[in-house]
Formats: sequence, C-alpha cells, structure tokens
Amino acid sequence: MLLAKGTGRRLTSAARRGALLAVGVVLWSAAGVVGYRLSTRGERASSPNAAAAAASASSGTAPRLEAVGPRLTSNETSQPLSIHGARLVAGLRLSLGPPLSRELPLTVVDSSHAFTRLPSDVTLPEDVPQVVVEVRLVSDGGAPVEGSAQLTVVNDRAFPDLTGMVASPDGRTLFIVSPPTDTVYSLDVGTGRVERLAVGDGPSALATWRDARGQSFLGVVHRYQPELRVFALDSASEPRVLPAPLGASGLEVDGAKGVAFVAEQVRDTVRALSLQDGREMWAVPVDPNPRALARWKDVLAVGSLQTGQLELLRQKDGSRVFTVVPGPGVAIVGGNTERFRAQVMGGKAPRALIASEKLGRLFMASLGPNVGPNPQRMEVSNNSGVAVIDPASGDYVRHRGFGAGVTEGLALDEATGLLYAADVGIGWVRVIDARALISNDDAVARGAVLQKISLMPPEGTPRIRPAEDFSTKGRAGEELHSGPRSLVLSPDGATLYVLNRFTREVAVVDVRDAGKKRPLAVTRRLPVVESRAQAKRRLGQVLYYADLGRTGITCDGCHIEGHTGGVFYEKTKPNRIYRSPTVLGSRDTPPFFTPASQHSLAETASFVGARNRFHNPDPSPSEVEALTLYTSLMATPPNPYRGADGAPLETVTLPDGHVGRPARGRALFEGRGGCLACHPAPLYTLDQDPTTRGQYLDVGTPVALPLRIELQDLVVGAAPPSLVGTWDMWPLLTSAAAGYAVKDGRLVVDTRFPLRTVLETAGPAHGDARAFSAEERDDVLAFLLTL
Repeated sequence: MLLAKGTGRRLTSAARRGALLAVGVVLWSAAGVVGYRLSTRGERASSPNAAAAAASASSGTAPRLEAVGPRLTSNETSQPLSIHGARLVAGLRLSLGPPLSRELPLTVVDSSHAFTRLPSDVTLPEDVPQVVVEVRLVSDGGAPVEGSAQLTVVNDRAFPDLTGMVASPDGRTLFIVSPPTDTVYSLDVGTGRVERLAVGDGPSALATWRDARGQSFLGVVHRYQPELRVFALDSASEPRVLPAPLGASGLEVDGAKGVAFVAEQVRDTVRALSLQDGREMWAVPVDPNPRALARWKDVLAVGSLQTGQLELLRQKDGSRVFTVVPGPGVAIVGGNTERFRAQVMGGKAPRALIASEKLGRLFMASLGPNVGPNPQRMEVSNNSGVAVIDPASGDYVRHRGFGAGVTEGLALDEATGLLYAADVGIGWVRVIDARALISNDDAVARGAVLQKISLMPPEGTPRIRPAEDFSTKGRAGEELHSGPRSLVLSPDGATLYVLNRFTREVAVVDVRDAGKKRPLAVTRRLPVVESRAQAKRRLGQVLYYADLGRTGITCDGCHIEGHTGGVFYEKTKPNRIYRSPTVLGSRDTPPFFTPASQHSLAETASFVGARNRFHNPDPSPSEVEALTLYTSLMATPPNPYRGADGAPLETVTLPDGHVGRPARGRALFEGRGGCLACHPAPLYTLDQDPTTRGQYLDVGTPVALPLRIELQDLVVGAAPPSLVGTWDMWPLLTSAAAGYAVKDGRLVVDTRFPLRTVLETAGPAHGDARAFSAEERDDVLAFLLTL
C-alpha cells in the first residue's frame, strides 16, 4: 500500500463522519473484535464501566484517565504503555476489561504521566485477530477515579508467520523461524517430522555452520531478547546462551574463526561476537535498519532496508571498505526502468544477499535502482530483480530486472553456476545462469533467466478471488497464494527447498535438470504449520505481498513488512520525491497522503489496491475488507528506550553519542517548546482525533529534495506526523530532507540521526528548538526516542 497518491479532495465534516462510520462497520465487523462500538466524532463509546466511572466522579479532585498510548498494540511481546491523565498519584493501577480482565501496576512520574507494561503472556483464542478492551484506573480502597479509554490488542501470538529458513550443514534438517509465535521449527526433510526448539522472545534470524573441528551448530538471534542461542546439532544438549544486541535482525557466522556477525535495528549497528563466550569483538554503526548480510573473503556485506545502500566492512575490525549504491547511468537490463538509467537517484532495499567466491561477485535481491525525477514523469520505479556487485572494487555492476513481482530469497549452486531467486509477489522461483548474469555483455545478461518454477498452493487453499480471475489479461496465476520467501539447496545441489510463507509449508523441487531448461515441478510438500486460524487476516497478508496485476507494485514493495521503504518519485499530481511512511500504527491517524485524499485504511486499500494493479482488476469488496484488516493490525513495535516498568529510561544515549534525559525533554516538549499544539498525546499528532485531523501546516521545513526541482511539483504544507515510533524512522519529513542530501545528481545519506536535523533546523514556526541550549536539545531528543 503505497501512501503517496493524492487528489487534494477534502470532505465536509458531516461527510467525513459518515465515511468514518461506514469504514468502521466494514473494518471491525470483519475483524472479530470483542467489545467495540465505533463512535462518531465527539462521542465516546459508552459502556457500563464508563458510566459507572462518570457517576462516581468527584468535583475535579479524583485521578482521571484521559488517554492510553499507543492505542494499538500486540501480544507478541511485552509492550510499554503510556497513561496520560490528571491528578495521577502513586498506588494507581491500570485495569484492563474483558476479555483480558487483569490489573497492571503503574509507575506514576508526575500528576499527568504514568507508565506500565502489557505483559508478554496475554493469550487470546486462536481465531480472534484482535480484541478491544476498555481500560480504567483503579485505586486502593476504591477511591473514586474518572475516565476510561480503549486499547486494541492484536493476537500475533496465534498468527504463525514463516519468514526465514536455513539447513543443517549435512542438509538433513531445515530450521524455520516464525517470529511472532516465538518459534523455530526443526523439519526433517526425510520424514517430514516437525519439532519445536526452545528459543527466546522474537526469534528473528538463523544461521548454521561447522566449526574448526567439523562440529555442526545452529544459531538464533532475537528481536526482543538480547541473546544468541547456539544449538549443537551433533548432540541433544541444551543450547548455550550468549549475550547479543537487542533488536537483532540479521546473522552471519564464520564457523572456522568462531565469530558471529549480528545486525541490529535499535542502535543500527553490526557487531562481531565471539562464539566462545559472546564477547563483543567490535561494533560499528551502519545505515538504518540493517538486515541482509553476506561474507565474501575478508569482507562482510551489510544491506540497509531504509537507505537502499550496501556497506562493505572488514570482518576483522568492522572498518568500512566501500559503500555501494547505484547512481545515474547504472546498467539496468530488463524491466520498465531500463530506459531511465540516466535518472537513477539511488538504491532500494537489499532483501537478500549471497556471495560467490568462485565468481567473485555478490548477488542482491531488490526492487532495483531508484529512478528519480524524469521528463516522462514515470513514477514508482519498482523493477524487481537481482543486482550484481563487485566486492573487490565496490562497483554496482548491473541490475537484471524482471519487471513484475518482488524478488525476496536467493540460493546459489557454486558448482553449476545456477542462481535461484524466489518471487514472493508472483509465486515463482526463477532459475538464473549466474555466469551470464555477470557477463560484460548486457545482451548475454538479458538471457540469463533460464526458466521459472511455479509454486502452486495446495488444494483447498483459500483464494483472494475466484479461480477464473487468475492467469488472464496478463495477471499472475494462482501460485501467488504460496509466497515463496526463502530458499535452501541441498549440499549436492540436486534439491531445492522453498519456504512458502502464505501456505506455511516447504516445497521440494528436483533441480538436477535446472540448467537444461527442462520443466521443473514440486515433487513433495512438507507442511510446517497446518493451522488456518484468522483466515481473513491471512488473505489480507496474501494481498499485501501479491502482484496480481504483474506491475511490480505491491504494498510490501513500498512498505517493507509494513514499515518504511525509502523514497520515491511518485504521486502523479503533484509529482515529487516523497518518503515512504510507515503503515505500523497508521490506522489511528488518517487521513493519508499529502494533500489528503484517503480518509481511512479501507479507502486506501480500495484506491491504492486498484492503482497498484493498474485496475487489472479493481479489488473486490472482500479483498478490500481483508487487506484493510491485515494493515489495521500492524502495530508499532515496543520502544527499546523504555525500562522494565514501561517508563522511559532516566538517561538515553543518542545515536550520535550524546546523552539526554527524557523527563526533562518531556517538560520542554510540553512546556516552552509548545510542541503539543501540533503533536498532542497519546499519538503525538493532530490526526489522532476526528476533530483536529486533516490540517496541513507550513512550519518552514524543506518542501523538497533539490534534485531536478523543475521536474517536481512542489506543495507547501504537511500534516503533523505521529511521533510514536520515531526512534525507528529514517528519513524524516515528507520531503525526506532530514536524512538525505543531493550530490552529483543522486541522493546521498546526509545523517543517520535525522531527528537532530529536524530539531536543530526548526525555526519559530516549528518550535524554534534552536533557542534551546545544546543540553536541552539533547534532552528533547532523548524524550522523542522514548515515544
């Protein structure tokens, strides 16, 4: 869902209320929500508890609950909550109504702010995607309290999502990770037997290796638990637990030297850890949200999901060797961006990396070079394919574009020179001649794709549309319901294992004749998870990733895993460079686009879903309902700058090494800075409330990136964005001018800490933080990181 298409249309207040109410009926009736009634503007949803609280309210002396933030959270892990109110005092507790029915202790920091944590053991019925509960304050002795609020809890713990796979060194066992359910599955490829391994909170990346003595191991890092678990595969012993960074997102291991390389997305670093004792050997800052890793000789390649750049580091000390990113004139072979190579302004997120020592190249799956302003006004330049990188020189050699789909996983057979590329958007695995791909002749590279393997879903798999709507008028086939995400080759190269994310199975393909262009097919299916709970949400997941119209444009293509996706030259009218914002938590902050054109996620799913496919065909009402449900359940992740009690840390070390105090920063934000006028709690945006949303303000921030300005349609003014989750946003501002700069006709990373840029360039119309002392600015930045 690309949030970048606007018409400038505004609704009257009455029309907006009606639209919101209609959308609410569609969205919430589809979701299976417990205990929720949508209220129209200015009306609080009533309940017996709220009425009782109002009846018992005293004359302005009782503690009062005004809001809870965020309003949308997940039971995937422990989640910090902020309580905003009046006359708050120590001893208060937060009462969660049915079906959770529990009380949480509060840490009250002053009369207006308190904090707590939703524990990680919140369990809901498997088939319920979300519940909405009423929350109230309670006090010892039954003293009067006022107010209530609503909290939506997403049932991620019952939504298995298979996102990664590796094989044991002997090829007999596959290990598959499901982050939201805290599961790593062990799948015996001979018998099909599935077992669960004991892992921590939010397993996120896997690696297998042999050490210097030839013993085999599996390593698992976690997003929400700072540890690396090491399983000895040659014994039944308990795993060793080593310290590792919080927010781990990628893992690569040099078994012979006993070093694990971990990418993490809290501080945005890569760290080298000793496999002997977990000792940190080095840590270096890298571009925001690193994930894909690959080793080539003495170099470690690191891909950033947010900048689209590839950084090459020395494995021995983390020193930077090259930064690799395509620029104007880069070679593009195939796909709809081939004729726009002169207007390339940067790269797009590396989704997978694989190294070939034999061929001396790195292969990278991505949506290709990012095309900027161009005379033809071509927009959304997604061109899924595989790029060739020369790690010895740091050159971006070429991108072989496929045009349609989204290339996600890679596997390489060094012996035959065959590269396999999984396309999650179309449901294919492409077989590529890697030697042709790296040829100096573009014509040879154009013929590198030898054939495709179609991953048809099992019989009985629910479809997003009737069967006759597929494989017609240029559309993708029914195989898009499979969602191939990760690939593993058997040690002898004869068998390819394909992890299908949507059907939650592993497809087995005999690829011994792959290089001979003989048709290949699935020979076995190995189910990993057979549950079909939350069926509508699963259809929504397919819709989010699928490329039915074979345009190369998907929701995930622009909002990776629901989060940000870099920048795009986009929007038809006005056409300009925009940053791709996050979808996480966005359901509570409509309208969408600049200027506003869509006033709910349902409107957006209908409009953008049709546009992504080039109206081939327009989404059906059931598709809109499923996609709306799926995106509405994308919650903002827990803030890592909060303590065990959910409250902000006393001090926070900023990304640039400065130290700030969040409590003092909050006082400045709410007081002298006057920031609450545009960024009120609990979501810190005017768009959180129907009575204030839809305001487009000119606060003096840069209107556009200065790249071919004459080809951009400049619009002054933007909606105040939500500040919740800003710690994980890059770049900032609608124009992306906080983060990016322009040099030699392309975009370059200007800062990895764009919050400081925003604060230190803010003029009188934007809080005038330049009037703060340096220490005060650090305090405000620390506070913003805790939101």
